[in-house]
This record gives sequence, structure tokens and C-alpha cells, in this order.
Amino acid sequence: MSIVVEDSAEERTVSLLHGILTDLQKLVEQQFRLTRREIETELRRQSTAAIIVALGLAALFLAALMLSLASAHLLHWLTSPVGTDPAGMSMWVCQALVGTVLIVIGGILAGYGQSKFRSVDPHSGPATKNL
Repeated sequence: MSIVVEDSAEERTVSLLHGILTDLQKLVEQQFRLTRREIETELRRQSTAAIIVALGLAALFLAALMLSLASAHLLHWLTSPVGTDPAGMSMWVCQALVGTVLIVIGGILAGYGQSKFRSVDPHSGPATKNL
């Protein structure tokens, strides 16, 4: 009769250990899923910041191009005889104004994107810290 009692005690112990291991496995799987979700969120935030920085840099590139053209037109205007430009505003002034506006827009976008990029911390989530 004692053999039956020992078998049922062993079965309960094995069953209890099996339940604990199953729960541990589920917990580890959930932890990995949570960590993955946090990393995906941070990557999305980083890609958004990178796009904003890229737009700012593109605007700054266009500004440099416009200011280069403005300087070429300024040189032409300075070497032209007086009164040969019938326009109210010279071409170099127009291009310099557009270039200046693009510098302001590009600088704002690049600065905002860079600050957004710095605010992203891939190790800030609780699941990532625990891992």
C-alpha cells in the first residue's frame, strides 16, 4: 500500500514540476514578444527621425544650390552695364531669398529630426532592460 502512496506523490510532484516549467516557458515567450515589440517601436521612432533629418538635409542642399546660382547671377549683375536689368528685383536677389528661406526650413527640419533622434533610447523599455 505504501508503493501506491509513493507513486501518487511522485506523480503529483512530476505534475507540479511540469506545470512550473510550462508556466516558465510561457513567461519567457511573453518576455521575448514584449521585448520585440519595444524594439520595433523604437525602430519606427528612429526611422521617423531619420526621414525628418533627411528632408532637412535635402532642403539645405537645395539652399546651397540656390545660393550658388545667386552668387553667379550676382557676379553677372556686378559686371553688367548700369540699367541693363529691366526687372524690379535682380535674379540674384530672388535666388538669394529663396536660398535663405530654404536654409531656415532645412535647419529647422534637421534640428528637429536630430533632437527627435537623440530622444530615442532603444534600451528605455522595461522589457529591454530586463532582458
